[in-house]
Parts: sequence; C-alpha cells; structure tokens
Amino acid sequence: MVEPELPEHITADQVDRSVHRELRTLSKENAEGVARHLAATAEALVAEDYDLALAHAQNASRRAGRVPVVRETLGLVHYRRAEWAKALAEFRTARRLSGSDHLLPLIADTERGLGRPERAIEIGGSPEAQRLAVAERMELAVVVSGARRDLGQAAAAVQTLRDIVRTMDPQAAYAARVYYALADALEADGRDDQAQQWLARAAAADVEAQTDAAERLGVGVEELIDLGDASGEPDESGEPHETGEPEETTEPVETGEPTTTADGREEGPR
Repeated sequence: MVEPELPEHITADQVDRSVHRELRTLSKENAEGVARHLAATAEALVAEDYDLALAHAQNASRRAGRVPVVRETLGLVHYRRAEWAKALAEFRTARRLSGSDHLLPLIADTERGLGRPERAIEIGGSPEAQRLAVAERMELAVVVSGARRDLGQAAAAVQTLRDIVRTMDPQAAYAARVYYALADALEADGRDDQAQQWLARAAAADVEAQTDAAERLGVGVEELIDLGDASGEPDESGEPHETGEPEETTEPVETGEPTTTADGREEGPR
C-alpha cells in the first residue's frame, strides 16, 4: 500500500511526550516516522478529512502495530468514521496492549453504535469503571445516560447525570459535556424548560467549543457571558437555582433504576 505523503510542516515533535515514550521500543527512524503519521492523523481529524486520517493511521499501525497509542489512534479514526466494529476491535487491542482502562468510555460508546446499549450500561457499572480518573468517569456517565435514552429510559438517563452534577467541578473541562448531556436527557423526558436551562449552562461553560449548545440556543458571545453569570450552582437535587434562572416548578419524577457511573460531541451515537 502506498504510504500517504507527509507534509513538511508535520514533525515528530507535534505529538505528546507520552506518545514518544511508547514509541521507544521502535528504532529511532521508525519512531520518528510513526510519530509524524500520528501527528498527520490528528491534523486530518481536526480538518474532518477522515479518509486522509485513516490513511495515516493505517500506515502508523503497519509500522508499529504493537504500540498501544497507535492502535488507539486507528480506533479513534474508525470511531469518527462511524465504523463501530472496527473501532471496537482497535480499542480492545489497545486496551489489551496497554493494560489501561482509560478507553472504557469509547468502548462503551462503540457498543451503543453497534446497537448494544445494555452492554454500554454494563461497562458503566463495572469495577474497572469505578477506578477510572475523574474526567474519564464523567465521559462514561455521559455514555451511560445516552444508553439509557436509547432504551427509552429517559428518567433514568436524567438521574444518572443529576447524581454527577451534585459533586462535579463546574470549572472542569468536562463540565460542558455533562451539562449538555443532561439537557438532552431532560428533553427526552419531556422537561423542555429544564433542558433549556442546562443547555444554557453548557453553552456558558463550553470555552473549548466541544458542543453545539450555543448554536442550539441561537446566542452569541455577549449572551454567553450573561448566561455564565446567571447559570447558578446546582442545589442538592442537581437543578440550577436562585441566580437568575427561571424558578423550577416541575415536580420530581420517578427515575427508575439509576446508574452509578462519556458527540455533546457531534461524533459518535451519543
């Protein structure tokens, strides 16, 4: 297979130090080439050129198929292309090679993509999931909430995330995605007013443009500043209150079986 051309501006230094550590098992020349293909993959993903991303990721995998980050990258490309079975195979291989569970949120989401939301929920409740880092647990909670919605369990989808927002850091990078997912769950549960409130919180918190919350609300930069000032803090029920948001009038709902456990992103089936 013809190797995709590497642009001159792509260098091995563009990948993270942790990637270089994994590539130390390769020869110096091969490690540099693989690193450049990984950097080119990342650039192509940002540009949403998924064919080019796949070409670079496959080349890296042919040259370094036993390196976990390489298989993870190839899995991510398949994930972005909605090629769920291929993505799942690569993620599982990367997990086996690395011995790390950090890919569980993506593995669970690919299970959703394959039409197996029950499996995603099972992963969310696994002992391995409870040992994830905080940000990864938040991502997995978003996936589990989505899986509940897939099954028509909208109230349980809401409860999954309301349990999370009670204790999560509202300044964390993952906050916007959790708020966005909670808005989707509330909307699925027929609670449109509350959904709009959490969508506003997501837009105000989304400094990295991880979601389309602002677009859905139809607001600009000035309005987002106002939303940020008025977003309030969650009370013990997980709802916004007392700082400029509309007063809650909806009675608590029966949530069904709550869970204990992350495309807001456009990618994937969430």
